[in-house]
Amino acid sequence: MRTIKLIAFGKLKEPYLRAACEEYQKRLSAFCKLEVIELPPVEHKPMAQALELEAKLVLSKISKQASVAALCIEGKGMSSEQFAAWLDGQPSEIVLLIGSSHGMHEALKAQANLRLSMSSMTFPHQLARVMVLEQVYRAFSINCGRKYHK
Repeated sequence: MRTIKLIAFGKLKEPYLRAACEEYQKRLSAFCKLEVIELPPVEHKPMAQALELEAKLVLSKISKQASVAALCIEGKGMSSEQFAAWLDGQPSEIVLLIGSSHGMHEALKAQANLRLSMSSMTFPHQLARVMVLEQVYRAFSINCGRKYHK
C-alpha cells in the first residue's frame, strides 16, 4: 500500500476545513496510508531566514526514497487525469508539500520531483490542504476506474 505524506505548516483553525480533511482522510484509507504532518510556522524576521528554518523542518520529515511534489505558484498546472497518471507512476512513498504563508524555500523546490500549481488563482492558504486531499482522492478514483471522477 502506498504511503502519502502531506506536509503543511500550521493547524487548520476552521471546523469546516478540519471536517473536510477528515472526510478525505477517511476516503483515502481505502487506497493508501495517509499521514498529515502539521509543522509549526516559523515566525522570524527576515523572511529569508524563516523560509530556511521551515525548509530544514520539512527536509527532516522526507525520506530519500520518497517522490516529492511541491505545491508552488510557479509549478506546472495539471488536469486531474494528468495528476492521477503522475501519482500512479511514483514509488510507494509520496510527499506533498504545502509551504507556509511565507512561501517555500528554493531548497524544497529543488528537491521536488514535481513542482505543482493547483491554479493560477489565489485561494486561502488553509483551503489548499482540502484541495490537495480531494485531488489525491480523485486521482486514486481515476486510477481505479471509480465513478467519482466524471
